[in-house]
Amino acid sequence: MHGPPLVGWLLVALCAATGTWCLLRMRACRAAAERRDAAAGALMGAGMAVMAVPVTVLDTGTAGAVVFAAVFTAAGLHALVLVRHDRHQVHHAVGAAVMVYMAVVMARGTAGHGGHAAHAAHAAHAVGRPEAAASGLPLVSGLLLVYFAGHALWCVVRSPVPAGVPAVPAAPPALAVGGGATGPGAPGGGTARTADGGPGADAAGAGKGWLLSAPEVAAACRASMAICMATMLLTM
Repeated sequence: MHGPPLVGWLLVALCAATGTWCLLRMRACRAAAERRDAAAGALMGAGMAVMAVPVTVLDTGTAGAVVFAAVFTAAGLHALVLVRHDRHQVHHAVGAAVMVYMAVVMARGTAGHGGHAAHAAHAAHAVGRPEAAASGLPLVSGLLLVYFAGHALWCVVRSPVPAGVPAVPAAPPALAVGGGATGPGAPGGGTARTADGGPGADAAGAGKGWLLSAPEVAAACRASMAICMATMLLTM
């Protein structure tokens, strides 16, 4: 993508982190609809992270644009097939369409220049001549920008109030390695331990489960993805 390299690397970090969270959530979800939603988010995060790498570091050229277009065309069609059962798939279809749109813009920027037009476009931005850089259709980019900015705001407004990490259940009775229960006046000796590995394991499991399943975390990730998409549209 064009624009300041710092913005590009920040987008890479945020998209990669969000995509990784979606991938972990996909493994933790039980409902099929939630797994599909997480899988779509993971794919989108990975694709956006690669696309956001500054062009001076990674120039995928026309071949990369074709791969992006093919992958996200398939993802968009798959989302449209699932719209009947899950209305949220409409948003995933729109996101996939935007990725195809940006891939087409990338292909236009590199076609006919031996793969060096993207570098020339980046240089045009650097010297203050954005009109010389490859860009998308202003009306289309503007409408998509409004959509994703509105979606980010909607995610923030509709996000549930965090309730905090769930309390760790009471630890099971301690058992003695060498005999019966331990405690004041308990017969037998030995080292006390919990039956399932101790309360520390429970705390770690509860915290991890909350991070992957909390609706407020999911809303924050959707908002961050929408903000990243809007930022990428601004750099076109």
